[in-house]
This record gives sequence, C-alpha cells and structure tokens, in this order.
Amino acid sequence: MSKRDYYEVLGISKSASEQEIKSAYRRQAVKYHPDKNPGDRSAEEKFKEAAEAYSVLGDPQKRARYDRFGHSSVSGSGSGSAGFDPTIFSEFGDIFGDFFGFGDLFGSSSRRQSSARRGADLRYDLQVDFMDAAFGTKTRIKVPRMETCGTCRGSGVPPGAAPTTCPTCHGQGQMRYQQGFFSISRTCHHCQGSGRLVKDRCVDCRGEGRIRRERFLQVTIPAGVDTGSRVRYTGEGEGGLQGGPPGDLYVVLRVGDHEIFERQENDIHCMIPISFTQAALGATLKVPTLEGEETLSIPAGTQSGKTFRLRGKGIPGVNGRGRGDEFVSVNVVTPRKLSREQRRLLEQLAALTPVENKPLEPGLFDRVRDILG
Repeated sequence: MSKRDYYEVLGISKSASEQEIKSAYRRQAVKYHPDKNPGDRSAEEKFKEAAEAYSVLGDPQKRARYDRFGHSSVSGSGSGSAGFDPTIFSEFGDIFGDFFGFGDLFGSSSRRQSSARRGADLRYDLQVDFMDAAFGTKTRIKVPRMETCGTCRGSGVPPGAAPTTCPTCHGQGQMRYQQGFFSISRTCHHCQGSGRLVKDRCVDCRGEGRIRRERFLQVTIPAGVDTGSRVRYTGEGEGGLQGGPPGDLYVVLRVGDHEIFERQENDIHCMIPISFTQAALGATLKVPTLEGEETLSIPAGTQSGKTFRLRGKGIPGVNGRGRGDEFVSVNVVTPRKLSREQRRLLEQLAALTPVENKPLEPGLFDRVRDILG
C-alpha cells in the first residue's frame, strides 16, 4: 500500500510554516489519540501516520529532502514502527495532559512527578521615581508568600512522625498502564502524585508543609533601569513542597515621569523657553540637568526648535556601561503684551528688516534665514 502525501496527512499546504505544521499535527494527535479512541485500530493508525508525517515535516532538513525526492528520501523515518520516533511527542506533553490526564508517553521519565517540588516564582510590581531609576536606590517591599513551615520543616506531619509510602503507587506518585504500543503514566489518585500519605497532620500548616507569611525584603534598584526592567532575587519566591527548593522573586519596575525631562532609552530631552532678543543676539543660559545646572551658549540667530546636545548628561547605562546624553531644545517665546516703548522699538526693527510673507521654495528657507541673521 503506497504512503499518503505527508502534507495531505496533516491537511496543510506545501507552503505551510513551521507553526502551521506544528498546529496541524497537534490537532491530528488530539483527534486520533488511542486514549480518546479506545479499541479503534483506524484511529490508532491515523495517529501513527500523523506522527510519522510530523517527524519529517517538522524537521527542516528532512522536509527539504522530502519536497525534492519524496518518501524514498526519508524512508528511515517511516515504513512501519521501525522508523517511528516517539521523541516527537515530548514537546506536546502538556497538550496530552490537558486532554487525557497524562503527560508521560512511551515511558519518558521527564514527566514523572516527584514529591519534592520547587516553589512558584513570584512577581512584585514596583513604582520607582524617575531620579531613583536614573541613579539607583534601595527600598523595602512587603511580599506575601508561602513559606516552609518551621514546625514540621515542610514534611506536613508533626515532629517525630513520618508520612507513609502510598501503597497504590509504591511512592512513585504515578500509575503506569500499558495500552497497545503506549506506556501511559497517570497521576496516582490516592496520594495526588506526592507518593506518600499523611495521617497525622502538622497543626500549624495542616499538613501542607507551608504557611502564608508576609516578609519585608530590601531590594536594590540598579542605576539606569527603565519601565519593564526586572530584578531577580533567587530563592525569595514561594517555598517548595516536600523539601523542594524555593522559587525566585521578580521585581518588575515601572518608572514614573519627570516634570521636566522626557526619557528615550538612555537619553533625556527637555525644552527651554528663550526670548526673541536672546535668540537674535545670542545668550548664555543656565539649563537643568540630572545633577544640577549647566551653562549653555545660545549663538546669535538661533531659531525656535533648535536642539543642543550635552554629552554624558543623560541616564547611566545599566551595569555602568556608558551614559546617555541630554538634548535641550529652545522655544522662542513671542511676547503677548508690549509696552509702548517695546512696540516702538519693534516697529523700527520691522521697518529695517522687511520680509515678503510668501511661501518659500524648498531650499530657500536657509538662505532667507542667513540674510535676516
């Protein structure tokens, strides 16, 4: 009997992407899995056929050979169970677990549960002031978390007592079944996967081995962090189960705005108002920076919107890698009210510098500006 085209088996086109191939295989695997179709030989064969197709199309090199030369180029990947590769199911263990209640296929030990389990990682969102983010700071935070019970030290039983081995799974936490060519593991329903039974429970944690507490931690915010930066504190997450290691704490930062500066990566930007006379005649100004005031020279004839660069006055790089710059833009302010003397002088200036208010051709603006300057 001739083999069906692998693309036809998965129901996809020959131009399908890797993600489309993976999704198509997942649908076929869920649909025809023997545990969902007990005793259905046809479903079992389709399940194997889909797995064989994915073992080829899911590998870019095998797929390229198959596209050029067909089944003969990948004969080692098919032709019955001899070429069947069960390792292709490893990345879909969670899918099978969700649908059928197990995640260990073909005797894989990677999915076996252990009574000792690592604690969950925790996230703490922290609002940080703009200047503290720029130069770093230390602060205290209060973290509610599950911690290992000090009375029973995580065992869940009173001091001096000990849990018993589950007689159903013999301490394995899983029950293994043979179904056709599958070796399927399911979580033991008797001990819920822990492999042990607790008869006398610790009075403090009620047998769970953990107690909820609130802890104050001092965290260090390094200089140069920005919104979305994460600071990891190893072992400060929730306590593990049955002697397992604790998880980690991730402090996720949100940096507040500044009243003057706007941040773009490690550079900062601000706008300074200047008068018409300062722009026309030039001036020396004191402008703000993150560390005080700096002197900035405004040349004569400066136009509104002109930007000046102060090197090394921006945000320090995280881990001390360089520093950004500060960009100061000037905005020429037109006075709204004039005294009689100011008006008289400006009218004299206007008479000396007539300008025709006509649209300028591209490139003429700079020349007119030089003439007026």
